[in-house]
Amino acid sequence: MEDIINQWGYLALFLYSFGGGFVGLVVASVLAYSGDLNIYICIIVAASSNFLGDQFLFYMARTNKNYAKDIMRKHGRKVALAHLWMRKYGSPVVFLQKYVYGIKTLIPLAMGLTKYSFKKFTVFNFFATILWAVIVGYISYRLGEVVLTYADDYKYYGVAIILAIVLTVTYYLKKI
Repeated sequence: MEDIINQWGYLALFLYSFGGGFVGLVVASVLAYSGDLNIYICIIVAASSNFLGDQFLFYMARTNKNYAKDIMRKHGRKVALAHLWMRKYGSPVVFLQKYVYGIKTLIPLAMGLTKYSFKKFTVFNFFATILWAVIVGYISYRLGEVVLTYADDYKYYGVAIILAIVLTVTYYLKKI
């Protein structure tokens, strides 16, 4: 298993982080704590992929508005929330969206549909991505000992708790 993680771990993290990456970075950081991966490389890979993914979404919405609108039509309430946050918070919403599940992909799409500057989005996205990767990566790495200590003893409880959290969050986000 360690050989697979060593060979494919960074690629898997890159691919996963292109569309979000929060959970992937947490898992990779815990694996870095265990010695299977390098924490600095994990942070760089996740940040690079996450940055590119958001840039892609923004650019796609800017150049192919009909396709972006079709994608966003399925998420009416979340899109309304994204627009509300953009009006209320302005550019800092790029930082906020990195941490909020359910709107992470919608903010770049929504901003791409507006007249928001591509250069401005790139700058904010760059700094937001670095901050996100360092914070999530470092905290997950530091908590790696706790996770690994209790992983064997409570693995079935952990799976049940994670499943309950995911289902609960999904349920409430569908209501938005």
